[in-house]
Amino acid sequence: MAFKREKMEESIRRKISDLLIKDIKDPRIGYVTVTGVEVNKDYSIARVGISIFGNAREARKSLEGIKSSASYIQHRVAKALTLRYMPKLEFFLDSKVADGVEMVSLLEGLVHDKTKDEEESVKDDSEIGNDEK
Repeated sequence: MAFKREKMEESIRRKISDLLIKDIKDPRIGYVTVTGVEVNKDYSIARVGISIFGNAREARKSLEGIKSSASYIQHRVAKALTLRYMPKLEFFLDSKVADGVEMVSLLEGLVHDKTKDEEESVKDDSEIGNDEK
């Protein structure tokens, strides 16, 4: 039973991604990635995670554009997947990608600080060696 749900979630994710790239021409929708789909136990609701590249204003506008075309997206997904009962699509902003990018930049900053500290340590050691001679 879990395999069926996972397969359905992946199929819905792929179809929504295709629709956002090829069919939806709303100018409010910017660079959007479908991060995942979670279908509840009774298959009545599918929560669709959306990651949007840009600032908070652009993200809000893109999410509004996607929500306004939700019924069209739902109709096209149901038709493409030939489902008898299509779960109701609920879109939400997924911050996993943004959090990951922030984490990588923090780690890069730590690495940069560590190499900077090591270079200063080497300079200090070489100055001490010159003073002893």
